[in-house]
Amino acid sequence: MAPRALLTLAWGSSRAATSLAAASAAWMLSGLTPSPLINGLLPAVSSAPLLLHLPSRPRFGTLLQLLAVLLFLAVAARLTPLPVAFTLAAVLLLAVGGQLVDLPVQRLLHGDAGVPMGGLRSSAEAGQLAGTILAGVLFPIGKTLLQFSQSMLLLLPLAALVTWRRPSRFPAGPSHQLASAAPSGFLPAALLQGVLFGGLFGLIPLWVRQEGAGNCFDFAMVLTAYGLGRAMAEALHARLRLGSTPGYLLLAVALLGTQLLPGWGAVLLFVPLGLLAACSDQCLIKAVGPAEDPALRLQLFSRSSALGGLLGSLVMGVLGQALGLSGLLPIQLLAFVLVALLMPRLLPAR
Repeated sequence: MAPRALLTLAWGSSRAATSLAAASAAWMLSGLTPSPLINGLLPAVSSAPLLLHLPSRPRFGTLLQLLAVLLFLAVAARLTPLPVAFTLAAVLLLAVGGQLVDLPVQRLLHGDAGVPMGGLRSSAEAGQLAGTILAGVLFPIGKTLLQFSQSMLLLLPLAALVTWRRPSRFPAGPSHQLASAAPSGFLPAALLQGVLFGGLFGLIPLWVRQEGAGNCFDFAMVLTAYGLGRAMAEALHARLRLGSTPGYLLLAVALLGTQLLPGWGAVLLFVPLGLLAACSDQCLIKAVGPAEDPALRLQLFSRSSALGGLLGSLVMGVLGQALGLSGLLPIQLLAFVLVALLMPRLLPAR
């Protein structure tokens, strides 16, 4: 296998590891507390590090990710007091580690190894999809202990990569370039979309457990269906050519359909949800404008989406605490309609 393929495989494996750990942590937290507000904190905590201009420290970042998984294992084995607090702390470590390692590794793969950004995104999407599938398959066998132990194994190729590569081989770039990539350092359209999706996905584990009476396998299949849709977007995006308003209205229709169809019908509707969401992501990434460093452009989009996701998950957590989970669906549907109306004004004219 060529060195470039090995590097790409290590990147995809790390995406699978973090996806598996994140899905397992979300399900574990929904079992530790029924509070929508606390469950909404998990995506908020995982998004917060994306807002910081952290240095490129791939080795230290990978170490933090490994420590996060060890902490997850300790919580799953009931070895820690205050399991909710330690779960959120582990999520924060995992996210900070990702921030320290992701950008330099992406630059290495794109610049040094010559992997196209489209291939990089496809590898990440495939890894995230594999992680959610593993979350569903492993839980019936060994619960969260097996999930987190496998996440640890999937992180090892990335640990080997950043250890093997000399620090000078990771292309350097000051993180403050992000702030100068746009007037405010954020893309308003991506921020608004982040609010929308942060509110939608922040409470899905709790929704599956309480409203749907489902288990971790059901939750993982919802994420897998969504991931399949996102994986299809790279090939179909050029053919769809949906404007922002029709895309978000179709997302609202699909979301409403998940409440009307029973069982697997509702799960399968997350495929078009993922497809439409990923196509919208690609449109917004292009709207960032030309950039010398495609990884920085992607990072700007990620930071903007993260801020929106943080706000959206917190708002829906507060509303869920006040109104109950069943009262959130009309609010979420209304949010899709409002974003469909507002988005054309935020995107630059073509």
